[in-house]
Amino acid sequence: MLRSIGAVIGGFVLWSVLWLGANSLLTIITPDSYNADGSTDSALLMLIILILSVIFSVVSGYTAEQIVIDGSTWPVWALALALLLVGLLVQISFWSLFPLWYNILFLLFLVPATVLGSRLAP
Repeated sequence: MLRSIGAVIGGFVLWSVLWLGANSLLTIITPDSYNADGSTDSALLMLIILILSVIFSVVSGYTAEQIVIDGSTWPVWALALALLLVGLLVQISFWSLFPLWYNILFLLFLVPATVLGSRLAP
């Protein structure tokens, strides 16, 4: 049971660290692409951010499955749900700063990508 809880926490922390690190790196690499409020008008940059979110979700799901090791599926689903709930809260707070397509795609990809990552684990 502790291993399963650790898988959820570990996957969530991993996703968060990757997300925050990548966003910090993007603001350093492309400072002119961001507005003063943290938004961007660049569709290419938003697409890159979405792709990174999917990659981080896959990696987190894979990692959570590797931590669990007993074949239990609830930790990965709990991780996916936690990512979706926190993602929803964050997207709501930034809803007006980004186009609707970005907000919706960001949320839609979280759960399937996390579950996909868990299924890629041996």
